[in-house]
Amino acid sequence: MLSVTPIPAFSDNYIWLLRQDTSPDVTVVDPGDASPVIDLLEREGLTLGTILITHHHHDHTGGLPELIRQYRPRVIGPQNPDIEGIDERLAEGDECLVMGRRFEVLEVPGHTLDHIAFFAAGIPPLLFCGDTLFSAGCGRLFEGSPEQMHTSLSKLAALPNETLVFAAHEYTLANLRFAKAADPHNTAIDEYLEECRRAREQDKPTLPSNLAREHQVNPFLRANQPGVQQAAATQGNADSPLSTFATLRAWKDHF
Repeated sequence: MLSVTPIPAFSDNYIWLLRQDTSPDVTVVDPGDASPVIDLLEREGLTLGTILITHHHHDHTGGLPELIRQYRPRVIGPQNPDIEGIDERLAEGDECLVMGRRFEVLEVPGHTLDHIAFFAAGIPPLLFCGDTLFSAGCGRLFEGSPEQMHTSLSKLAALPNETLVFAAHEYTLANLRFAKAADPHNTAIDEYLEECRRAREQDKPTLPSNLAREHQVNPFLRANQPGVQQAAATQGNADSPLSTFATLRAWKDHF
């Protein structure tokens, strides 16, 4: 049985830990800080066998040197030679076997140009999407264009509705506040906001989400909806799903 749990890092990062009941060997995704990973491994008598990397930002890769030094794990990541320590550099359509699950690599540029996501079909389907898709939001465009990010999100949105979305940051409450402005008549946002508030009051993560819910509440996946387009039109061009997305992303940057 494969389980996925968050290791909190920095102020709002999640380093995702994949483990099986039958083995002490584990996998982590985007270890920006080695310390919380090492603490957990030592506390629970686990061994780090694999690291998955989605993109080059330091809060996703900063723990690599120390974890490699201590555990010599297999490191899988994008086709970016500037990320040191990667053993397997994968691209769109490549696959890797991790913890008994076969993960497909999806190239999802936008937040960064090297960004990839890892998707495993099965029960349930799993998606590790770094800073591309957040619950009720998406990543800032540090390197890519609105068109690239819109295409990347559309690729993720086409995955099965039951796919669990393991994003890398606890941004959900802030994203939902923006979602309410961008999709003001959507009652699903109000319901999810209340659910997430209760979770955070108990110091519980709002993640993982799932794609069915994201289709209901995430304005960046709803840029073809009249209510979202109407709200975006108050801020800029919203005459197509792409222009609506671009306007939403610029609006969110200053919200």
